[in-house]
Amino acid sequence: MKILLIEDDREAASYLIQALDEAGHVTHHAADGETGYAMASGMDYDVLIVDRMLPRRDGLSIVESLRAEGDATPVLILSALGEVDDRVTGLRAGGDDYLTKPYAFTELLARVEVLARRSSPAEGATSYSVGDLSLDRLSRKVERAGEAILLQPREFRLLEYLMKHAGKVVTRTMLLENVWDYHFDPQTNVIDVHMSRLRSKIDKGHASPLLHTVRGAGYMIRD
Repeated sequence: MKILLIEDDREAASYLIQALDEAGHVTHHAADGETGYAMASGMDYDVLIVDRMLPRRDGLSIVESLRAEGDATPVLILSALGEVDDRVTGLRAGGDDYLTKPYAFTELLARVEVLARRSSPAEGATSYSVGDLSLDRLSRKVERAGEAILLQPREFRLLEYLMKHAGKVVTRTMLLENVWDYHFDPQTNVIDVHMSRLRSKIDKGHASPLLHTVRGAGYMIRD
């Protein structure tokens, strides 16, 4: 999931970015309202997390402008203002959900994931299968031949992307942009390292490998 966090509290933002990354999501950050509005208007995100009180432009103003422009990206508003009237104002401004500070990260993560699911009912399957390998996007469970496979968040995103494009060549550029959110080549072996780890977890001990390297092109998962 690609998330934009608009939050002026650097410490809180740093904590959230790290926690969301560990949960397997890509998070961009804006430290003020004007920058946040420009980023929200100029790029596609799955969910926006917007602090209500921001320098240069307040959070509700950002949401109202986006809605007036026809932008329906789900918005979770964060605020220290937790009275009923405050929450109602936030929702009427165009917010999809409202979370009062201080909050538990597990609750914020659950709310963000719910908003993403609501906004993309036509995204497609919630589970994928290739041969005897299965992946469930909602429960985040992976099994091969009935045996559970434990994956790190980035490994899960990598496998999900490969399975979504099963039978097709997935290039390194596609993986960098869609799994790591890099729009440039970092000149590292990060893909090779993760593919090696994933292959050892998915194919080790099985007679038929599912993950294949297509020389000079990329990777493919197929039965």
